[in-house]
Amino acid sequence: MFLKKLSLINYKNFSTENFDFDSKINCFVGQNGIGKTNILDAIYHLSFGKSYFNPIATQNIKHGEDFFVIEGNFQKLDREEKIVCSLKKGLKKIIKKNGKAYDKLSDHIGFLPLVIISPSDRDLITEGSDTRRKFIDGVISQSDKEYLQTLLKYNKIVSQRNSLLKYFAANHTFDATNLSVYNEQLDTYGTQIFNKRVAFLETFIPIFKEQYQIISGGNEEVSLVYDSKLLDTKLLDLLGKNIEKDRALQYTSVGVHKDDLNFDLGEHPIKKFGSQGQQKSFLIALKLAQFHFIKEQSKTTPILLLDDIFDKLDENRVSHIISLVNDENFGQLFISDTHADRTENVIKTTHQSYKMFKLGS
Repeated sequence: MFLKKLSLINYKNFSTENFDFDSKINCFVGQNGIGKTNILDAIYHLSFGKSYFNPIATQNIKHGEDFFVIEGNFQKLDREEKIVCSLKKGLKKIIKKNGKAYDKLSDHIGFLPLVIISPSDRDLITEGSDTRRKFIDGVISQSDKEYLQTLLKYNKIVSQRNSLLKYFAANHTFDATNLSVYNEQLDTYGTQIFNKRVAFLETFIPIFKEQYQIISGGNEEVSLVYDSKLLDTKLLDLLGKNIEKDRALQYTSVGVHKDDLNFDLGEHPIKKFGSQGQQKSFLIALKLAQFHFIKEQSKTTPILLLDDIFDKLDENRVSHIISLVNDENFGQLFISDTHADRTENVIKTTHQSYKMFKLGS
């Protein structure tokens, strides 16, 4: 699978822009602030129906305009697929596949497998558990539609249960029967989510560890540890035990929406004990493991986006990532960088076809 053409209208800093891409390697070079990352984000948008960098959809519309349109022509399994993502202020975002709009944006997830490696991935280490849960859920959802639908149902029930808890507090009332209906639904959906996360990590962790060893060339032991109360107690029991706490807090304090993924170096958190180099290797290994996992599960080679990677990594790590494209089973690669010569010198070592796009020149 690869992206043949990209068309942007009023997307971020672009008024109108059109690109024809190489099926292997495409490089966007130019000074910072020129829009290199915005092009990668537009490609990400076509795959996931949202921005990787800015979750507030309307802020991706060019200043002074009231809509954006992103259009991509993909070659997938000997078929051309046209994807259009558009947003007009005050209206819902629309994604169309070959002229037909999706009823639900979530139905599009997984159709165009994609992995991005970016400096903002550091949030996976520095931010809270929500960021790491989204990573797990995002990887599983790209190859398991049922998982995504279950997750959406679960989150809806959590929201409804929270509203009920707030209602109880505001009206000084309580209805255990009403609450138990939500508890049982959460238990059903939450247990399914938990079991799929456990199964996913059993497959994913060995791939991740292998990638880390290749990238770091070191002997450190790294691990991903699933942190969930459901490992010890059924969700229905957890909800029952925490009812007084939930009533006091007016929200649901236990469940798979509170799970975490611990990033460890040896037996210690990499956030506190890992060097900058070790943290970078950890994150790249995580993303390359994601690439390999999705490729295996979906039987489609994901598109890989490398954002500003040369400025943030040493040459050994960059060389390893670029060397991946020499694998004949590899797919399409998009790179952004500030230095055209540096990028081209590295790309030439791959002996693959490539295109350079010099922005602002």
